Amino acid sequence: MVFRKLPGVSASGMGLRLSQKFVFLLFLSGLVTLCFGALFFLPDSVRLKRIFLSKTETQPVTVGSGSENDAREHLKRPKDPEHPRGMTPARGETSTRLKSLSRKPTVSREATEARLAGGKAQEDFTLPRSRTESASAKATSSDRDGHSDTFSYDKFKGCLLKPPLGRDNGRPTDPQTNERREKVKEMMKFSWDNYKRYAWGKNELRPLTRNGHIGNMFGGLRGASIIDSLDTLYIMGLMEEYNDAKEWVQTSLDLNSNGEASLFEVNIRYVGGLLAAYYLTGEEMYKTKVMELGEKLLPAFNTPTGIPRGVINLGSGTSWSWGWASAGSSILAEFGTLHLEFVHLTELSRNPIYTEKVMNIRKLLNKIEKPHGLYPNFLSPVSGNWVQHHVSIGGLGDSFYEYLIKSYLMSDKRDEDAKKMYYSALEAIEANLVQKSPGGLTYMAEWRGGILDHKMGHLACFSGGMIGIGADDGAPEKRQHFLDLAAEITHTCHESYTRSATKLGPEAFRFDGGGEATATRLSDRYYILRPEVIESYMYMWRLTHDPKYREWGWEAVEALEQHCRVESGFSGIRDVYTLTASHDNMQQSFFLSETLKYLYLLFSDDDLLPLEDWVLNTEAHPLPIIRKSCLQDEATQDKTVSE
Repeated sequence: MVFRKLPGVSASGMGLRLSQKFVFLLFLSGLVTLCFGALFFLPDSVRLKRIFLSKTETQPVTVGSGSENDAREHLKRPKDPEHPRGMTPARGETSTRLKSLSRKPTVSREATEARLAGGKAQEDFTLPRSRTESASAKATSSDRDGHSDTFSYDKFKGCLLKPPLGRDNGRPTDPQTNERREKVKEMMKFSWDNYKRYAWGKNELRPLTRNGHIGNMFGGLRGASIIDSLDTLYIMGLMEEYNDAKEWVQTSLDLNSNGEASLFEVNIRYVGGLLAAYYLTGEEMYKTKVMELGEKLLPAFNTPTGIPRGVINLGSGTSWSWGWASAGSSILAEFGTLHLEFVHLTELSRNPIYTEKVMNIRKLLNKIEKPHGLYPNFLSPVSGNWVQHHVSIGGLGDSFYEYLIKSYLMSDKRDEDAKKMYYSALEAIEANLVQKSPGGLTYMAEWRGGILDHKMGHLACFSGGMIGIGADDGAPEKRQHFLDLAAEITHTCHESYTRSATKLGPEAFRFDGGGEATATRLSDRYYILRPEVIESYMYMWRLTHDPKYREWGWEAVEALEQHCRVESGFSGIRDVYTLTASHDNMQQSFFLSETLKYLYLLFSDDDLLPLEDWVLNTEAHPLPIIRKSCLQDEATQDKTVSE
């Protein structure tokens, strides 16, 4: 700017009157303020901020704008009904959507038009790069520069109490048990070989039509069966098959998708599968991939409360709630089943953002009132209030409780908040939901605003194992009580298998109308290769070594072989009460990740993936316990856990 000379005043500033000096300085300070204000507050100034800010200075990360964008709420939803956790239609491809919902809830056929309350302004979908740099970039930079805060795989291995694969790959000394284990291994190889032959690179195999299934559950990501199988192949010693899977991940796993994905499904299958593969093998490629994918999930948390929505576009970061969820709510089993994986994303990246996101969820849940101490299944990500008072330990609620006790165990029993939440929830569940049938069977009913629905889903059968692994850490005088409760629930779930013609359990079974542990409705009679009952067998075997659990597991193997094995893979069946098999033409990815892995562990020695070192996520992907003595920054970790 050019200043004119004033009459009778020298050009020198020394000749300016006092009032003129004041005006000049006032103008100059205003100009400086304007320039720096633009630098720090205009939306495109992030890169300039980094120039002026120290790299060690942590910048705040936006959790949410406090309101919603109507346009985002009306973006295109997936067109086809998808059945996460393998909820394929019980009546074939043209059937109506299943009414019961799993840990992996379904995608509606119709797009939701309901807006969340109070939504107008656009959300902040900025990735956490505004802190200093992205999680993956930070990890890579630290590796390159040799910073002391870099995750050390060698140090991690030194934290393990036992080798992950045991003394002899978990091979049992008993010949019959080993023969049964080898049979499970053959089932895995058969499933994998047919997937590779007919559906390679697709998400799942359709064994009857011998082709692949992609679906719209993973937002354009491919190879769900490959990612889900990595650790199963590895622990079974199927190394040729494992190396094929590894090569596909290295060369063909494309994370640059632009589709709508289930945050929950991508997290438990892809993030969990890649994390497990890295921890078991030390292959840096898995670490690089999982950090890139983890960063793509962060925008789902950009809500007024920090409670993530269930659906996210992995390319744009746009997120919304499931169309069928009440009033645009988020689902307890979905936003409550992120903790294990996100804590490990922080471990690998040394970026606290992932742990902060899941700890924020926990803080909100601790703050709001729980009816009768119970956690309803639907929560508004806008208001932070419960939307309905439907409580279930099966679909929509299940793995939330599982992740509370497993978060405590994975923290080397330092996460006291998770422990307190778990045992408080279990006390409320026992007081309100645990029932005893006239025939003496213990089961978990569902709660609908104070009214009990005497139904138990196959998905709820994981709870026998969950209560079992938590038995040692409650009040000492209740240890045997918890073990007894775990055994009773596992027995009830076994009864749901033995009371069917196929010796496989239905999707849901009831305890009213004179029947017990049987499906009284046609819509509940199907079995889609689910793992939950076998999961409880495996945990109860490890905890008690009662031989009945291995016998029950072998019954399941024989039933799978007789009724679900077809010429080109394994398929679910539509009615467990008839011996005339009607297959659903779907080999679920969780069959390879969970069902067969749990069976293999059941017939292996306990030193294969020992529970002293590992927790299994809800997709049965093993994640290591984080030991305080091995942490590189104990003060930081202690602060994170205490929060």
